[in-house]
Amino acid sequence: MSALSIQGVSRVFETAQGQRTQALLPVDFNVHDNDFVTILGPSGCGKSTLLRIVAGLERPSTGRVMLDGQPVDGPGADRGMVFQSYTLFPWLTVAQNIRFGLRERGMAEAAQKERCDYFMAKVGLRGFENHFPKQLSGGMQQRTAIARALANDPKILLLDEPFGALDNQTRVLMQELLLGIWESARKTVLFVTHDIDEAIFMANRVAVFSARPGRIKSDIAVNLPHPRHYTVKTSPEFMQLKARLTEEIRSESMAAAH
Repeated sequence: MSALSIQGVSRVFETAQGQRTQALLPVDFNVHDNDFVTILGPSGCGKSTLLRIVAGLERPSTGRVMLDGQPVDGPGADRGMVFQSYTLFPWLTVAQNIRFGLRERGMAEAAQKERCDYFMAKVGLRGFENHFPKQLSGGMQQRTAIARALANDPKILLLDEPFGALDNQTRVLMQELLLGIWESARKTVLFVTHDIDEAIFMANRVAVFSARPGRIKSDIAVNLPHPRHYTVKTSPEFMQLKARLTEEIRSESMAAAH
């Protein structure tokens, strides 16, 4: 059974004046256990809207989302969300941010600390436990957000362009960090990006979105071996996939411009 089943999900936005905008055409899509799926598409095509519906932050106009056979009808601890903007609580330290969800669930103090310490080490934050978000770089803030999401042990991790605001060097390091965590933990991941290299490097499947109103026009397997090293980006197999996806995205971007 699929971990995540998106069934006929569409989204229409309506203004107070009654003007309707179709953001998403009906989407049918399955994400299997331990899949790392990237959603790739031109800006404004509805990728983030679909992710927010899966997260339970928005309701679909039609269709439904099922996670492990249960309908999604609002936010829940079974889904961990990481946004592009830094969404840490500024008044809490790094450790307090990571432990927030665990504390809310009433987990014992010792268990909270153990989980927090484990994921801080995983994302390279050891020694920054007592720092506040304003004292951290963007990359460090996103490490904290990823550690916070993973500490809650969600069934699926949802990421909405989480590295989009980072400089290129930090972005590459964060890609390798997250991929390394996935390779060891095999968490199910749905990752939205408009960066073609990132989409290929991170995923075992790339879902290509059309221009708005969005729909999934291609579902492409990425059969590059694991563990993946950044040097795979210069391999013939990678370049072949990149050429194919560049053409797909270019045709959709041109369609959106007309």
